[in-house]
Amino acid sequence: MIKRLLVLAMGIFVTHVALAKDLPDFTDLVEKQGAAVVNVSTTQIVRAQQGLQGMPNLPENDPFYEFFKKFAPQMPREQESQSLGSGFLISADGYILTNAHVVDRADKITVRLSDKREFKAKVIGADKRTDVALLKIDATGLPKVTLGNPDLLKVGEWVLAIGSPFGFDSSVTAGIVSAKGRSLPQENFVPFIQTDVAINPGNSGGPLFNMKGEVVGINSQIYSRSGGYMGLSFSIPIDVAMDVVNQLRSTGKVTRGRIGVSIQEVTRELADSFGLAKPAGALISGVEKAGPADKAGVRPSDVILKFDGKAITHSADLPRIVAATKPGNKVAVQLWRKGTTLEVALVVGEIQDNAEKIRAKENKEDQAQSQSVSRLGLTLSELNDEQKAELQVEGGLLVEEVKGAAARSELQRGDVILAIGNIELRTVEQFNEVLKKVEQGRNIALLVRRNDGTVYVPVRLDEKQ
Repeated sequence: MIKRLLVLAMGIFVTHVALAKDLPDFTDLVEKQGAAVVNVSTTQIVRAQQGLQGMPNLPENDPFYEFFKKFAPQMPREQESQSLGSGFLISADGYILTNAHVVDRADKITVRLSDKREFKAKVIGADKRTDVALLKIDATGLPKVTLGNPDLLKVGEWVLAIGSPFGFDSSVTAGIVSAKGRSLPQENFVPFIQTDVAINPGNSGGPLFNMKGEVVGINSQIYSRSGGYMGLSFSIPIDVAMDVVNQLRSTGKVTRGRIGVSIQEVTRELADSFGLAKPAGALISGVEKAGPADKAGVRPSDVILKFDGKAITHSADLPRIVAATKPGNKVAVQLWRKGTTLEVALVVGEIQDNAEKIRAKENKEDQAQSQSVSRLGLTLSELNDEQKAELQVEGGLLVEEVKGAAARSELQRGDVILAIGNIELRTVEQFNEVLKKVEQGRNIALLVRRNDGTVYVPVRLDEKQ
């Protein structure tokens, strides 16, 4: 019995040794690269409104004003707000990369190196769209990181982060790449690297290393319901960050391309309605008048399959590729239109951060004739001249009631249907005539104006209506 137990114990020990050999050893990486990671602390002067703590809002001529002024404690006019983050040296002469949100509105920035030396830092430039900031400290002969190629990262590959979570300097965490090219809400210009590396407040701006000791990303944000790490961390690819850095150093600002379109994802239902073999590309739901796309002949209902030779697999690919294109460049755009592919030449415009946005309001008063569209279960009315002027459209049908097949779609009361596929609509009668030509069981795409945007809504024509 004892012999059997000894054999079993030896087997477990051998198994553990074998597993340990398969696990990565990060010690050499940390020793060589850790010195280039810095702590970034910021101080912001918060200017409070004049007044007294606990004092009610009283006019100066009120008899109780002097009483509260005499006995209530004074409220300081200025207070300091401090925060912590991370960063890393990309040059021996003191250039540091971090997140823009780490240094946003900071009145004072202090960088502390791994050897405990502290330096005042200045912001060379920051770009909120990508959340990248470039700092500079007055020092030379500093350790610096080696930059890698995020395109070579593979899902499942080991990666490591070094930073200052909750102020704990030089903390090391590791994990694997969970996904690449992630799109996040309100983040159209960054194809994030998703990992399961533990990232917490204070890690922001720190480097993400591959196993070669190369920086492949900047740790930027987490997905959390608690405010702390929950297994979903996102990093900015280092090539995206360095493109921003190069522009900030050369011109002091970041320029991005734009083409003036509204887009949406091509779902399987929309692909079927437009005759596409598979759901791919970016569906154009709106085109800015006199914009770059409009001048090139791009129309609503077109599907962009390629931009400047780069395939558009998902709609989120297009904003990133366009933004990375230098304004003024003439590029080729491959489109899917009415069952065929065609190519147009387009001159890329430039994003203007302070450009004015024109918003049209839907006016539902003084509606023209209404008529029930029995096949979809819609009740529609034709827009009058005033409504067309407010919406800046030449035609369209106002949705007054949604029933039947349409009720199972995303159509809502108050929507304005501008087109079926690429056929622009003027009258309810025209709408019915177009529907008569569509086979039962097929999907149709309705171009819908909703609030200040346009979107295609797929609706399936049931076999039995």
